[in-house]
Amino acid sequence: MLPAINDHIEKIVWGNHLQSAGRAGRFAATLLRFLYGLARDIVYGQLTLRAMSLVYTTLLSVVPLIAFSFSVLKGFGIHQQLEPLLYDFLTPLGEQGERIGSEVMALVDNVKGGLLGGISLAFFIYTAISMVQKVEESFNYVWYVSKPRSFARRFTEYTIVLLIGPVAVVVAIGILASIQSNDFTQYILNSAPLSPLVIGFGKLTPYLLISAVFTFLYMFMPNTKVRLSAALLGGLAGGFLWASMGAFFTSFVVEAARIPNVYRGFAVAVMALIWLYLNWLVLLIGAQIAFYVQKPAFLRLGRREPRLSNGVRERLVLSIMLFVGRAFRDPGHNVTLDAISNELKIPTLALAPTVTRLERAGLLLTTEKEFLVPGRDMARISLHDIVDVVRSGGVTGSYRDPNWNKSIDKLGAAIESAVADTLGDKTLADLLDDAANDARS
Repeated sequence: MLPAINDHIEKIVWGNHLQSAGRAGRFAATLLRFLYGLARDIVYGQLTLRAMSLVYTTLLSVVPLIAFSFSVLKGFGIHQQLEPLLYDFLTPLGEQGERIGSEVMALVDNVKGGLLGGISLAFFIYTAISMVQKVEESFNYVWYVSKPRSFARRFTEYTIVLLIGPVAVVVAIGILASIQSNDFTQYILNSAPLSPLVIGFGKLTPYLLISAVFTFLYMFMPNTKVRLSAALLGGLAGGFLWASMGAFFTSFVVEAARIPNVYRGFAVAVMALIWLYLNWLVLLIGAQIAFYVQKPAFLRLGRREPRLSNGVRERLVLSIMLFVGRAFRDPGHNVTLDAISNELKIPTLALAPTVTRLERAGLLLTTEKEFLVPGRDMARISLHDIVDVVRSGGVTGSYRDPNWNKSIDKLGAAIESAVADTLGDKTLADLLDDAANDARS
């Protein structure tokens, strides 16, 4: 029953019925596919689990992180401006938020007063960096990045962000405050026609700042290149979700008057945990949207194991080696797995297993900068060796060899012989020459 329903939904989402209905239909189809992909990732993926993990990490790191930020801002003499931001962030919790904010600030004051020095400062920096590292791991999961930053890059870049980030936020808020107190701004506010526009923009400013922060995180945190357009759309979507979620949660806290009676002294902790979880989940959903904007080929596949036919595997392995050999022949050019994915319009998730097999066979190498290069002289890489990477090998799950029927075994040998005759003695160098001649003709 469920597989049939799922197949019917996929036909509606991925069929051409909506796209054939003009521009509005194409927009509806795109929106529906994004919603389908996000719903699948939330229900069946690890976004919820990683959001829970980040809640635990936040509880361990929030005091050191805030204390470190206050210490940085204190050096500039602007540390008082960060405290209202904390209370604004906790506003949806109502009275509970004010209580949590006061407790956190009391802890931070204790830390600032006696612990930030020498080894303790180093420990606090390490704790703050560890939290950012956990965030990077979650973003790398969203972007299918298996290789994190090196320790040197991680320490340097994270420290710079932790030093500059709080200052940049406070400076931006200070600029907005000065603009609002400007004589020209006050004149516009007193103008009847323009006053509603300025007031409306003022109300949107916090959400725009959140979207800007989200956009920065989506570009900086993953250990891969993220286009500004993708990060910006993800940031705007994340900012809208965050604002909507905050309004909903505020209403929920006001209406849920029984929660303190049920949990009594634990009510504050429970509400804080839920609020933190929703914030991290929104941040990861925005990252997933940015990923799909940049790599829409993953929308349908998601994280499911790609099912490739034998014919597609053979064309795929030959295409990969063709791109690698072409880039290697052209001085100053390099090719990566992402570049091949963009050229073939095939997700990297489907390409990665084939690249791994080529590496194991010694036909391909990956450099430190993740460039793909031939594993040996291209005149010594036969096409038969390339195709054999996806045609041979594999396991049946049994410790014994398969017991083929003699007729089947004979037919299989005939197919192998036909493939060998077709490929002949051609090498990768010959394939590159043929491709160059076809391009000129």
